[in-house]
Formats: sequence, C-alpha cells, structure tokens
Amino acid sequence: EQVSGTFRAAVFGANDGLVSNLALVLGIAGTGADNRTVLLTGLAGLLSGALSMGAGEFISVRSQRELLAASTMGSAHVEAYPHLDVNANELALVYRARGMSPEQAQAHAKRQLLAWPNVDAPPASAARHELVGSGLSAALSSFAFFATGAAVPVLPFLLGSTGVVALVIASILVGAALMLTGAIVGVLSGAAPLPRALRQLAVGAGAAAVTYGLGSLFGATLG
Repeated sequence: EQVSGTFRAAVFGANDGLVSNLALVLGIAGTGADNRTVLLTGLAGLLSGALSMGAGEFISVRSQRELLAASTMGSAHVEAYPHLDVNANELALVYRARGMSPEQAQAHAKRQLLAWPNVDAPPASAARHELVGSGLSAALSSFAFFATGAAVPVLPFLLGSTGVVALVIASILVGAALMLTGAIVGVLSGAAPLPRALRQLAVGAGAAAVTYGLGSLFGATLG
C-alpha cells in the first residue's frame, strides 16, 4: 500500500508539473512576452508549484498521522479497558432498548462478545503509521516529482531555443512525457496502455491550448 501511495504521488506530482507549467509558459507566451519573461515565469512556476505541493503533502501527512495517533488507544487505556467492561454494558443497553429484559440483554451481550477478539495493544498502529509515511519524506518526494515535471516545459528556453520553436519543442516534450506516464499507469493497472496514454495527452493538450488561447486574447486586449 505504501508503494502504491508513493507511485500515485509520483504520477500525480509529475503530471501536475508537466501540465501546469506548460500551460503557464504557453499562456505567457501567448500574450506576446519575450523569451526572458517566459523563461523566468516558467522557473517561478516550477519553484512555486513544487513548494506548494511539498507544503500541502507535508500538512496532509502530518494531519493524517495525528488523526491515527488520536484514534489509537494508549497503554493505560488498554490496561484499564478490559476491567471496565464497556462493550458489554453498551451492548446490553442496546438489547434492552430492543425490548429484552436486563438479564437477557446482559447474557446476549456476553455471547456476542465471545466472538470478538480480546482488547490488546493495537498491533496495527505502527503498521498504519508506516503506511502513511513521514511528513518530511512525503514533502520532499512531492517537491521533487513536481519539479521534475515542471522542468520539462522550460528546458528548450534554458537550452537556447526561442520563440515558436521553443514552444513547439516544449509541447512535444511534455506530450511525450504525458503519454509515457499514462502508458506506465495503464500497464501497472492491467489496462491497455495506449488509451491511458492518449487520455493523458488529451487532457494536457486541452489545458495548454485553452491557456494559450486566453493568453493570446488578453495580450491582444491589453496590448
């Protein structure tokens, strides 16, 4: 389960970085901004998005661990609980509310409890915390995955390409990366890889096209 969660975070983070930063780069380019502005915007989008993903994942994991800790009985509760016989009393009250006599309700509650496991120290507690993972590792992973994906759209500008050529190269690289991640998800989930790859490509291309169109519209309006 932990591997599955890590893989999900990797795919989600990388795809988010690919699509969001390509859309940002194309949107700024659509306004008619120069290459330096587009590059700086892409780098700013990479850093801000990666930091946001890392911070969000850190808070999410820490909150989940705190909820698990709050819902787990401590050693003092475990020692006192069997002597209180709370479950039997509560079940007896339920059966009395259904019309049983006090003696019948108590006997029926005890019979039901015989089939239940004894209350011991929670053995799954540590395992559940391990599955959730640590907040710091989750934050670093999300930061790295998002940054890796978001770096792809700005690579052509970093390597010296300019104008439409850089935008076309960035779009091709992002499209190939999206199809690759979609195909991997399809293979690992037992589905056909091509439909998953095309779906990833369609979603990314749609978001990028809409953003570029809006950027062009705003550029023409404000210009």
